[in-house]
Amino acid sequence: MLSQSRIVKRFTARKLKPLSLGMLLLTSLTVGATPFSPIPHEKSFELRVDPLNWWAGMQNPQLQLMVHGNKIASKKLSINGRDITLLGVETTDNPNYLFINLDLNQAKPQEFTIRFTDNDGSKQSLTYSLNERESWSAQRKGFSNKDAIYLITPDRFVNGDASNDNHPEMLELADRTDKDGRHGGDIKGIIDRLDYIEDLGVTQLWINPLTENNQQRYSYHGYSVTDHYRIDPRFGSNEAYRQLAYQAEKHGIGIIADVVVNHIGSNHWWMNDLPSHDWINKPLTANYPNDDIQFTTHRRTTVQDPYAVSSDIQKFTDGWFVDSMPDLNQRNPLLATYLIQNSIWWIEYANLSGIREDTYSYADKGFLVKWAKAIMDEYPDFNIVGEEWTANPVTVSYWQKDKQNQDGYQSELPSLMDFPLYETLIKALSKEEGWSEGLIRLYEFLANDVVYADPTQLVLFEGNHDTNRLYSLLGDNVALTKMALVYVLTSNRIPQLFYGTEILMQSPAKGRNDGAVRADMPGGWQDDAVSVFDNKGLSDDQASMLSFTRSLLNYRKQADFIHNGGLRHYVPQDGVYVQMRCAKQDCSDKARLMVVYNKNDKPVTLPLARYRDLLASAGSARDVISGETVALGKTLTLNGQGVTLLAIEETN
Repeated sequence: MLSQSRIVKRFTARKLKPLSLGMLLLTSLTVGATPFSPIPHEKSFELRVDPLNWWAGMQNPQLQLMVHGNKIASKKLSINGRDITLLGVETTDNPNYLFINLDLNQAKPQEFTIRFTDNDGSKQSLTYSLNERESWSAQRKGFSNKDAIYLITPDRFVNGDASNDNHPEMLELADRTDKDGRHGGDIKGIIDRLDYIEDLGVTQLWINPLTENNQQRYSYHGYSVTDHYRIDPRFGSNEAYRQLAYQAEKHGIGIIADVVVNHIGSNHWWMNDLPSHDWINKPLTANYPNDDIQFTTHRRTTVQDPYAVSSDIQKFTDGWFVDSMPDLNQRNPLLATYLIQNSIWWIEYANLSGIREDTYSYADKGFLVKWAKAIMDEYPDFNIVGEEWTANPVTVSYWQKDKQNQDGYQSELPSLMDFPLYETLIKALSKEEGWSEGLIRLYEFLANDVVYADPTQLVLFEGNHDTNRLYSLLGDNVALTKMALVYVLTSNRIPQLFYGTEILMQSPAKGRNDGAVRADMPGGWQDDAVSVFDNKGLSDDQASMLSFTRSLLNYRKQADFIHNGGLRHYVPQDGVYVQMRCAKQDCSDKARLMVVYNKNDKPVTLPLARYRDLLASAGSARDVISGETVALGKTLTLNGQGVTLLAIEETN
């Protein structure tokens, strides 16, 4: 008998739709399978089951187990469990896989036995655990506008345990001198620095994928998963991940998992014995990987274009990113269920508060509806943000829940990354002021919010692991960098920061520079000459930026009117742009925060009469950063290029 500990653990976080099988009410079943030729199946292997365990009392009571074993599909199946209904099984053209459909509606927490009997009477069995679910799990809260998200590339943040830098089962070795290699950051390192993260004012951690990426090279980023149910041992263990969520919760911090449903790594264990011939999009022949690969065109508008031809849509969705990332075919219902359950498993197991879904629109659009709906049905107050990397707000808006699309497509995705506003922010601060350049870009671009079902649910960021560093994009200008950070953190969006922005980390400003963008956090490795954690070796500008970021984040944490209130803004004039935040959406309560962006190099005297409709009779305000009282008379003096945040102390 194979115990549960012998099987690689996995987590899933999503509700499954009822299977189309009729209820068979069987306790045992014998099934056959059609031979599958591209990959040999004469190997003898132990049984593997995904997901590793499940929970009683889920909103969706149905569970599908994927069992992998030598000619497992031809064996007689029996299940010894209390109130567990076997709905039936499904097979593919690979006899080494069996998919078992169970109904757990009446089942209580228990361990039960799944037994497989061969024609010669030999038996294999495994013990499966149906765990007790936490009573609060379904009501868990996802990230929201009250949060500030901090993105970490775990291999580059903090090396808390040097002993796991390399692992005997993993192909790539650590080499900190290689900007594209593994450097040794891990889960323990994140846990060790939760005090710093809490003190900074962050309330959510988005961490680039932590699941196993056993690729020969360039494996540190995490986006080439080779086992959906295993944390990469160079980061730690499944239990370490769960401990991270537990410890983070003590600091008032939630964990957002980075999930990839579009593709896998070429060394995924499936690739040695594919579950079916259509598990991945072409090529899938005996000559893989020598056959030509169809790569994605990245033409993301094709899936919503009313004039697009089907071949162009297929080339976008079914094409591979690179030859080391086989593209998954989510139209296969067994794979679709696998991916859905995997997401739900991790939410439940690791107590997650959100998912960031990578390369969202590249997956099958029908599957994406089922995937997001299953998760949100299981966890109604949860949140998911999808990555749709385009500067076009119409393209982004197509994927948000409640958007009324002309083609009738109804998405279930609550949130998306606001790439259009991010790119506008960078351009607005980078370009000199003019009739159609500079701050006017930001002012006019917000009018595009009319295309979204709910623009306030978008995630706005100052940078991420795929974009060059903010400070570098803005010409190493501290004042402009602070302006960008304020814009992100006081907008009517969910804000996200990239690790190291708070100390002006740099990169080249043009082209893709992933290794440099995802550089090591100073102080994350023993004997680093510069350490943000120990306040050692920081320049004056870095120290100023760190203090500024900390003050701003902690102010935002208690500013409910930023989380849920209204926004009004005035047409920029002479290089000055003013936004107001109010407690009420219509701003009938007048302004609670005045944000003034000044791109001029010299001091500016700003007449305040224009803003009295929202300032009302307020005679003073408090500078959010310095804490000083500022008089609100006829004019306001702005001290050169920078941003001023004024908390209004008195309104009528």
